[in-house]
Amino acid sequence: MKIAVEGCCHGELDKIYETIAFLEKKEEVKVELLLCCGDFQAVRNEGDMKCMAVPAKYKTMQTFYKYYSGEKKAPILTVFIGGNHEASNHLQELAYGGWVAPNIYYLGYAGVIRYKGIRIGGASGIFKSHDYRRGHHEFPPYNPDTLRSVYHIRNIEVFKLKQIQMPIDIFMSHDWPRGIYRHGSTGELLRKKKFLRQEVESNTLGSPAAEELLAHLQPNYWFSAHLHVKFAAVMQHPPKANAAPRVTKFLSLDKCLPHREFLQIVDVQERPGSSEGLEYDPEWLAILKSTNSLQRTTPHPWNPPENNGLHERWDFKPSEAAMMKVIEALSGDLTIPENFSQTVPLYDPNRPNNHLPPSCSTNPQTTELCATLGLTDLYAHVCQGGEEEGGRMMMQAGDEDDDEEGSGDEPSEYPTDTSGMSSSINPDEITIEDEWEEEEGEEKEVVMGEEKGEEEEVVKGDKPPVGGVNTPSRMVLPLPKSSPSLSNIMDLPPPSHSTPAERHSQSTADREEHCDEDEGDGDDGDVSAMRVLKRSSDEIETPGSKSTTPKIKRRNQVIYTAVDDEEGED
Repeated sequence: MKIAVEGCCHGELDKIYETIAFLEKKEEVKVELLLCCGDFQAVRNEGDMKCMAVPAKYKTMQTFYKYYSGEKKAPILTVFIGGNHEASNHLQELAYGGWVAPNIYYLGYAGVIRYKGIRIGGASGIFKSHDYRRGHHEFPPYNPDTLRSVYHIRNIEVFKLKQIQMPIDIFMSHDWPRGIYRHGSTGELLRKKKFLRQEVESNTLGSPAAEELLAHLQPNYWFSAHLHVKFAAVMQHPPKANAAPRVTKFLSLDKCLPHREFLQIVDVQERPGSSEGLEYDPEWLAILKSTNSLQRTTPHPWNPPENNGLHERWDFKPSEAAMMKVIEALSGDLTIPENFSQTVPLYDPNRPNNHLPPSCSTNPQTTELCATLGLTDLYAHVCQGGEEEGGRMMMQAGDEDDDEEGSGDEPSEYPTDTSGMSSSINPDEITIEDEWEEEEGEEKEVVMGEEKGEEEEVVKGDKPPVGGVNTPSRMVLPLPKSSPSLSNIMDLPPPSHSTPAERHSQSTADREEHCDEDEGDGDDGDVSAMRVLKRSSDEIETPGSKSTTPKIKRRNQVIYTAVDDEEGED
């Protein structure tokens, strides 16, 4: 089974699906599932744009609204998590997950589902220590503070995910697990993103919550985005009890722009006898039921229960009986119903309504799931049950924020958490919107150090470099530094549908930079190969070229302008 993995979407659904279609035709393959690692931007109308944390000049409808209205239907089953640029009011309707459009499924604040027997989990948002211990207290209309804090991950979601005991095949997070860069080519990462050096050296780059989940879940694959760079790593975990040590293959991808490595194809072995569509995961649903009483909608700090004599219950791992009760509640059918429904006015590009207020409405999908399993619909509790309560929560949040001297002083359950005190500035994240400001039809050189040469080569119409639009036949993931003996797991034959050969003059370092393709896992044999493709824009064929691959006309990009930001996260 071939799964496409995409980094930051930024509402570019049309271009992503077009790129996959190009790859399918070129490689003569069929992609069955698309996974998007955040910044999806499921913007339905002008009201949703007011709930997305980006500068006003970049609040554009993009293309998702076409899929929401029914004008288009996603050609590939798509599953995504939230990032830090989202229509938050829309995603909050589906706290436990659900369809945002036909064939496009959101995993919720955190979630686990199954597709053809493959367990896919994810956690939405990014980590910020000063919001981590709070409840989900943000609801529309957002103020400038809650517009940002609404997408910060909370410890209740991490606590739920830590109750999982059965193996996870694939996990997604928007920001990286802290420390994962030590298990790949750190030097290559710092060559591409020099501004990350301080955080890498101080071990403050990434999410400590995701680091904890990586150590607990130990999935076969972990996919991320956020930093707008392709980076691969292999991490060998210490063995648990008498079990053999597990290995996680990590891959972060870029955003959907020309000449950016934003898409990866992964071969995963589906499990025989499994259902064809998306399915609920009984272990995860049992966890949602058992932890429902822990849900909170206040901004006051909260710590999960521990075995310290202060809590009546601290272990919420579901029993087999609890999972059977969930299955019985669903009448034995774990298939996720295709019960998408529109809940807000549709966007009409011919009659824009910039005065449309943000919606705060319940979603029938969440209502149905909560009624079936006995869960609390937090959105309904606040948006319908009490506008007064919502306003009170906002005032509490504002008052509490005024009392904070800085995120570094916020008590954290991570003794080494210094994320709130990091002074490193990520120009790619801060000026992320600047890269969207491109002038069509204008060709311009990129003035970014090492990238300049290869970009000039494409602009001038020469043969594109490996890692440009060519799809390499092999990707070499770095071996885990802790165990040289794992070299055998990466030594599998190349895929049967090969791609254009690399240039013989290319150095080994260049091949690893543009062609870090994973060849398989000898432990479980899930993966035979990965291939990468970058989106082409205004594709043209260079005269006299023998290459079967289209050339790319470069679009003007304004990149890496150092603009300060309040939180250093956009």
